[in-house]
Amino acid sequence: MASAGLEILGMILTVAGWLGVMVACCLPMWRVAAYVGQNIVVTQIVWEGLWMSCVVQSTGQMHCRVYDSMLGLSDDLQAARALCVVSALLGVVGMALAVAGAKCTNCTSDTSSKPRIIMAAGGTFITCGLMLLVAVCWTANGIILDFHNPLLEETQKREFGNSLYFGWGASCLLILGGAILSCSCSSKAQNQAVQTRADYSGVKSISVKAYDRKDYV
Repeated sequence: MASAGLEILGMILTVAGWLGVMVACCLPMWRVAAYVGQNIVVTQIVWEGLWMSCVVQSTGQMHCRVYDSMLGLSDDLQAARALCVVSALLGVVGMALAVAGAKCTNCTSDTSSKPRIIMAAGGTFITCGLMLLVAVCWTANGIILDFHNPLLEETQKREFGNSLYFGWGASCLLILGGAILSCSCSSKAQNQAVQTRADYSGVKSISVKAYDRKDYV
């Protein structure tokens, strides 16, 4: 019962983390215009994402433009785009493995493969979270370096956007959920090993009693 509860908790956390990956990847708010110096009072806000950049006017109108070329982006945004796409795909693979492991718990054949499927799902989710964490931290490091660069104009300086916070939260959920899934399958494997030893010892004792009764007769 405890292992089943851990599996459900791990699945909830990993699914929430995967949804966070999708939100962080799609929102065009990785970099936001910094309000420093002469930019304290501005009539527009600049958002920069992985796929497009948006300009929000003071009147509430928003204009977005998709990037013309991937090679024109900075190195951190190119790496973040690739890592986020791979992370989202790994999340799909992890959910497929988790569902297969959950269905396999009702099977009666090949019980030794059940913990392995869940453990593979947990490892996939942990890898997914680590890749997203690298993408977010890499982008955040580039923003910090540009913000403290004295040679860069104030209009070109950026701050952290909401997508970075979504990414940090999603990566934590994925890593935690994957670890919980791995722990649940390890406890299940121990329980199966204990039950197997108990059954074996029971059969052995019965055979000894039968043998002794035959000799007595």
